[in-house]
Amino acid sequence: MKTDTQIARETKLEKIRDVAARVGFPEDDVYNYGRYIAKVSNRLIDDEKVAKHKLILVTAITATKAGVGKTTVSIGLGMGLNYIGKNAIIALREPSLGPCFGMKGGAPGGGYAQVLPSEDINLHFTGDFHAVTSANNLIAALLDNYLYQNRASGVGLKKVMWRRVLDVNDRSLRNIITGLGGAGNGIPTQTGFDITPASEIMAILCLARDLKDLEKRIGRIVLGIRYDDTPFTVDDLGVTGAVAALLKDAMNPNLVQTTEHNPVIIHGGPFANIAHGCNSVIATRMAMTWGDYTVTEAGFGADLGAEKFLNIKCRQTGLKPDLTVLVATTLALKMHGGVPEADIKKPNVEGLKRGFANLDRHIANLQSFGQTVLVCFNRWASDTDEEMDLIMRHCAEKGVRCVINNAYMEGGKGAAELARTAVELIETQPSAPIRFTYNDDETPQEKITKVARNIYGAGTVTFSDKALKELAQLQKWGLGQLPVCIAKTQYSFSADPKRYGSETGFEFHIKDIELNAGGGFIVALAGDIMRMPGLGKVPQAMFIHIADDGNIEGIC
Repeated sequence: MKTDTQIARETKLEKIRDVAARVGFPEDDVYNYGRYIAKVSNRLIDDEKVAKHKLILVTAITATKAGVGKTTVSIGLGMGLNYIGKNAIIALREPSLGPCFGMKGGAPGGGYAQVLPSEDINLHFTGDFHAVTSANNLIAALLDNYLYQNRASGVGLKKVMWRRVLDVNDRSLRNIITGLGGAGNGIPTQTGFDITPASEIMAILCLARDLKDLEKRIGRIVLGIRYDDTPFTVDDLGVTGAVAALLKDAMNPNLVQTTEHNPVIIHGGPFANIAHGCNSVIATRMAMTWGDYTVTEAGFGADLGAEKFLNIKCRQTGLKPDLTVLVATTLALKMHGGVPEADIKKPNVEGLKRGFANLDRHIANLQSFGQTVLVCFNRWASDTDEEMDLIMRHCAEKGVRCVINNAYMEGGKGAAELARTAVELIETQPSAPIRFTYNDDETPQEKITKVARNIYGAGTVTFSDKALKELAQLQKWGLGQLPVCIAKTQYSFSADPKRYGSETGFEFHIKDIELNAGGGFIVALAGDIMRMPGLGKVPQAMFIHIADDGNIEGIC
């Protein structure tokens, strides 16, 4: 089979104006970024149409280094729906430069189920990530200036809670000191950088309904604590308008196309292991306005992305998936079944059977939300008929439909069965109203404990003294009603990345608490999760270059 790059290069793209016209977008509300990328005005959302639309959430079993192809399935399912005659639009997150140059490379799908132009999407795209980075760091600069200019007046903060961001994996920036070199260079401060997808500005961009909501959320951001223990916000700093101005164009979602010229809206990119892991509310609602079916995804496994999609995004917006597709592969299941990574392409029925425990946990978790679940298996060339038969029988015994997806090899045609099954289930067994894991009026400790026990399978949930102190502060400020966003490893139900499979009864420890008042949730940090990742010994950047023909190689 041809490589992803070869397939992408051989695909003759349609002009984005033509793609937009087929969707029905008014010409005056489509802003071209070259021939094949456009932004679409966020004004084109109709809540009445959104309410009548069918929403499909794509998630996956617990992530492994072998991957599961969740984005490829999302793209393939959208292509499959269009192949069988449905009007479907795909809504995805934007890739971050961190993983692109770090561990995994690009994120536009694969094979004949790609979003194009992949190099542009993976790199600077339309500048949304840069806008988030700039807005975040503008706040940091203005806050530092405020503290510097008022240093002699007694006006200050006993605690600063705002950090700078950069969309590059750089462990050296996790902890730094600014303001060195004399009084004229600012106040020496211990601080650090997070990666841009972890910025509260990114969370706000992805959860804001419109520009007015964006400004309100920016204004609520808590930057620090005064000496009287009251919060100091962006509104208090007086720069809400300036920050919003930097994000005005970034609020418009981006329109691109698949290898079969189906419309794809890509917007926003928070990670699910350190943030809420969903594309923008605007992108999802835009797709739901102009199509009959929308396919969207949530980051990493269902214990992270799907849990946050349902408990945070749906809670804040009223959205409800009509169906959830759970993606798995034999390779990932074998790893969860204790098979060494070097051996996962070899037939191993017993290892596969042991890995089913991870699949079953995710099915049960999603059903606990009231979701109708469709299992999707991405077949690899190394998979045997015996393994496939075993998978199908297991899902049948669980009372869950299972379909093998071939979109990677065949595009929309290869996902036609998946699409037909999805339509059938939506028409005959749609998901029930969402049963949230916790109620708004419960304390943050209770919410965190319910997620850890009911979704992760923890036996006990403990909190550090620092975390308890932070939670008490939030309760004092009247913010205890906010939903919780747990930051933890994507490789395990627990906070230990090496505990594959379906571990239960473990201790789940919360080390620290962070407030995203603008995003509208509380972040609980578990384990050794880093909000600024580092680079590996051989980063993907070492394989990226500009070829003689001017094309960029090594990203996808």
